[in-house]
Amino acid sequence: MRIVVPYTGRDPKSRLAPVLSGPERRAFARAMLGDVVETVSAAGHTPELLVPEPIGAVEADVDLGDVPTTVDDRALTPAVDAVLDRVGEGVPELGVVMADLPLATPTALDRLSAAGGDVAVAPGRGGGTNAVIVRDPAFSVDYHGASYRDHREAAAAAGLSVSVVDSMRLATDVDEPEDLAEVLLHGDGRAREWLVDAGIELDTSGGRVGVRRESGERPE
Repeated sequence: MRIVVPYTGRDPKSRLAPVLSGPERRAFARAMLGDVVETVSAAGHTPELLVPEPIGAVEADVDLGDVPTTVDDRALTPAVDAVLDRVGEGVPELGVVMADLPLATPTALDRLSAAGGDVAVAPGRGGGTNAVIVRDPAFSVDYHGASYRDHREAAAAAGLSVSVVDSMRLATDVDEPEDLAEVLLHGDGRAREWLVDAGIELDTSGGRVGVRRESGERPE
């Protein structure tokens, strides 16, 4: 199955600014992308990047090999919907997996691909949709707001069946500084290695596990 991975290098992960500088956020986003692409391939699927502009030399620190790329400068929802237009005769199913899921594993993707229904969804912790497999061309996406709820309602309105995969690995997208603790605790790929090299470490001094830098400051 072909799995599309939307990615943008335009000021990614702005909510990580309290911990990471702009160049660091771009580098970390690329590390997560590398993890996701590798996981998709290891699960036996074909990854395809969906980007708003061609990935240039500045992105070359992640080896994307021969990963095919679709360039679409529209917002995420119409860009993904355009890709999903392929679903139909000759393309029985197509997946979409977000690029900020560094904890995703081949086993977690296997669970998603094995789920039945016209649409299989892996929700994110904050109400989003982190991964989806679409098997009916009547389905379209909407990534604004509580997209997990909206996708279930859209599928029901179109008379489509939905399977939901409850997976910590697929539910953990990285947006906030506290999400970095999950990568340090459960990750084993490029993203975790990047954080360790950058001096990001677990902070257990408070009531909840968080992160801190060894230097105590964010380098600019």
